[in-house]
Amino acid sequence: MADLGYDPRFLDTDIAPPQAPAPGPDDDPALATPLDYAHFTVRMHPERRLAWWVAWNVDGLRLFPSDSISRSGERFRLDPRIPAEAQTGEEVYAANDLDRGHVARRSDLLWGTLDEARLANSASFFFTNITPQHQDFNQSGRGGVWGLLENAVLALDGLEERRLTLFAGPVLAPDDPPYRGVQLPVEHWKVVVYRLDGRVRAKAFVLTQDLDGLEGAAPDFLDDFDTYLVPLELLEERTGLSFASLRETVGPEEVLPAGPVLVTDVEQVGW
Repeated sequence: MADLGYDPRFLDTDIAPPQAPAPGPDDDPALATPLDYAHFTVRMHPERRLAWWVAWNVDGLRLFPSDSISRSGERFRLDPRIPAEAQTGEEVYAANDLDRGHVARRSDLLWGTLDEARLANSASFFFTNITPQHQDFNQSGRGGVWGLLENAVLALDGLEERRLTLFAGPVLAPDDPPYRGVQLPVEHWKVVVYRLDGRVRAKAFVLTQDLDGLEGAAPDFLDDFDTYLVPLELLEERTGLSFASLRETVGPEEVLPAGPVLVTDVEQVGW
């Protein structure tokens, strides 16, 4: 049996997931409890029907190649532990060009024993781990910077035990455009945490996408997206989440650029 849920001690120091504001009096208490899966954990937003954050670990030394564990036969599905109406399901993706985009990458979760990796593979297809995304968001094989971030860190010389901790999710802005009963996030965010040369380091990123034309479901919508390296303070402001535990673990010089920096190549990040 795979370990269920995000492991805060994965990098040999305590790094808790982001902290969301306390639930309101009208919020469903079930949605305030994080959902554990094989190698990752999801916290749902009480109103937006999407993940508020997803936390996961990557063990690069025990990682199976993504093509060695088939996704054939896996189906995207609702998690029965929470109400169906609290999740964004198939109706949003039918007969349009929206991808069912994994927040925690399927390929990141395929580690451990073969049985563990298969369990994580299947769990990654719950709609709680899915957001409406451009097809290039997290498909590194198609050349998107977003999908190459984890690959770039795993390839670093000096990366201890080839391990990563990651947090990610949609930026759930109040002015996100409505579509089929949900608001589609214009931005997504990701924080990559790793131990390099004895020090815990972290980088925060925001991805923007162009949603022009969505209401008409034009076949060419979602054409443009850009990835930015951002200060942690800016990410907290945009998401409403607190990364207090990460701040306690990582020195400010390891996580802060001077301001948002457009990333066109992972080599310019300065890991």
